[in-house]
Amino acid sequence: MMKVLVYDNSGHPFQVQLSRTLAKRGYDVFHVFSASFQTPKGSLGKNPDDPPTFSIKGIRLGDVFEKYSFVKRWKQENQFGKLVLTELRDFKPDVLIASNVPLDTLKHVAAYCKRNKITFIFWVQDFYGIAIQKILKNKIPIIGNLIGRYYIRLEKKLLEKSDHIVLIAEEFQNVLIHMNVSNRNVSVIPNWSPLEEIPVEKKENEWSIQYKLNDKFCFFYTGTLGLKHNPELLFDLAFSLKDNDAIRIVIVSEGIGAEWLKKKLKEQPLSNLILLGFQPFEMLPKVMATADVLLAVLENDAGIYSVPSKILSYFCAQRALLLSVPEENLSAKIVSETDCGLVASPDNKTDFIRFAEKLYNDKQTRDKMALNARRYAEMHFEIDTITDKFIHIINNSGK
Repeated sequence: MMKVLVYDNSGHPFQVQLSRTLAKRGYDVFHVFSASFQTPKGSLGKNPDDPPTFSIKGIRLGDVFEKYSFVKRWKQENQFGKLVLTELRDFKPDVLIASNVPLDTLKHVAAYCKRNKITFIFWVQDFYGIAIQKILKNKIPIIGNLIGRYYIRLEKKLLEKSDHIVLIAEEFQNVLIHMNVSNRNVSVIPNWSPLEEIPVEKKENEWSIQYKLNDKFCFFYTGTLGLKHNPELLFDLAFSLKDNDAIRIVIVSEGIGAEWLKKKLKEQPLSNLILLGFQPFEMLPKVMATADVLLAVLENDAGIYSVPSKILSYFCAQRALLLSVPEENLSAKIVSETDCGLVASPDNKTDFIRFAEKLYNDKQTRDKMALNARRYAEMHFEIDTITDKFIHIINNSGK
């Protein structure tokens, strides 16, 4: 029986769904994630219907993960790489699939795979080197640019040495060309969300009743609020709608953006802006069903081609979407082409608020967009078809 270690650092829902399905299809699968990384998680416990060939483990650092401190994060990510090597030595996989893994962690993992003839599949969710360069150039221009160039070279090296590269969008091919990556063992498999785990629920449910939101019109944001998001835009939306007691803006999040909103609310209280921490994954369908409109925001310098996982989950929930993202971002293209929401530019707060008011006042449009969103999910998130693609890669890589 082939042994596959799936290492998704973030612990997102669709990666662990893939691991479970691979185990059901006859593979011995060990799913590893970071229990220290602050982000919404998927179903990361052992379920009663999981096959005996599926196991899962969250690896935790001794200290709190310092996500927003570059030096401390660098040290912790290198430390985490060494912790993952312990799991590799114990499990002895034939194949490793790495997703959402920081480059300083991944370099340890990739080197171990090379030394021990383990097939290494690099599942590219975003190009970290380019992102690091953009962030650090703004903070410390000269040194930041040099550090960014180092990480771009490191990422290129890891891509070159992988046995197979899985990209989440055709457009990522252009980035590989721009980086001069010569590895031609490349497949494109778009991301998805676990459709069966996010069924369509009624707005009137135990969660919405608990938080007294069942009789309110709710604009909802779920997921991490980090450096590439704009929490001020969410505050401005709440401020613009503060005189309408029928409306609530609900933020289900943690991270630096959520902390900014907490501080802002102390300075300028708004009764219509509700801040809540991450909710258990099993409650996610009821949480999102409480929404009338689901929100997502990305700054202009965020990844062009990556689709935030929250948006993929939104499609499953059968609710209209309102996005503030760059028009060239893949999520903007999908939402516009499928007519499941409205998209404003990150630079245009006026449009974002105007679109929110339009969706609030037009139930017919909301209902149509909601159905289109769920239809898109049902057409593109079929896990057996997706698993077939990964099985083909697993069975034919490293030969």
